[in-house]
Amino acid sequence: MVANSSDMQFSGLLKCIIKEGLLTEADAQAHSDAAKKSKTPLISYLVNDKHISATTIATHAATEFGLPFFDLSAVDKSILPSGLVSEKLIRKHRALPLFKRGNRLFIALSDPTNFQALDDIKFHTRLNTETILVEEDKLVAAIDSFLEAADTSMTDLLDTDLDNIELSGGDEEAKDEVNSDIDDAPIVRFVNKILLDAIKKGASDIHLEPYEKTFRIRFRSDGMLSEVASPPSNIANRIISRIKVMSKMDIAERRVPQDGRIKMTPKSCKPLF
Repeated sequence: MVANSSDMQFSGLLKCIIKEGLLTEADAQAHSDAAKKSKTPLISYLVNDKHISATTIATHAATEFGLPFFDLSAVDKSILPSGLVSEKLIRKHRALPLFKRGNRLFIALSDPTNFQALDDIKFHTRLNTETILVEEDKLVAAIDSFLEAADTSMTDLLDTDLDNIELSGGDEEAKDEVNSDIDDAPIVRFVNKILLDAIKKGASDIHLEPYEKTFRIRFRSDGMLSEVASPPSNIANRIISRIKVMSKMDIAERRVPQDGRIKMTPKSCKPLF
């Protein structure tokens, strides 16, 4: 189908859709306005409301923009590179890292004109980014699965390593805290995981909150606090001591804020492996 001169008012993916005859100009404008009003990406709006199938958009866009088209259902999600791109960027841009080759990171996108995603990820990872075109519905499902697997890793660590730690309490724990084995492997791995997850999620602060019978850890992201772990309260002192060591603080210093909580930034401690 030959594009009319009036098509020039459209740009990017919408222009491609009109050119390929998938929508009329009038319908394209109406759907574009509706997507903006609902603050939904155009591709998501078109696919979710069944105006055009995700496969149709992807195949036409791949041809039009000369990009490789990939079926996400054929990839093993467990081999996707984790820790390279933060959850915040993945959700913001609907962009999923697929694989890394040298200094190049290949990103799954359903919109071939989403250049801002490539630029932002390139800036944060210091890697050259390239687009792999995928279907919108499969991309959304893959992102949810990928991030869910990352979120459960903290729980898995709690269920395995920390359950095997021998706990002592009362005066004996207080007397032996400074001389205790704060390099205990499960504690080291757990604290490292907290820091790495905080950086990956783009958290600005980590809150360690020991109470009389509970101990919780929360991340602050975009001004909001969310609980990420609740280790046994008996090991609160050992976790905090480990963080003090990593921060080159005096582990014998027992003063804590009046509310009993400790706050730190994820970059104030360097994971030690």
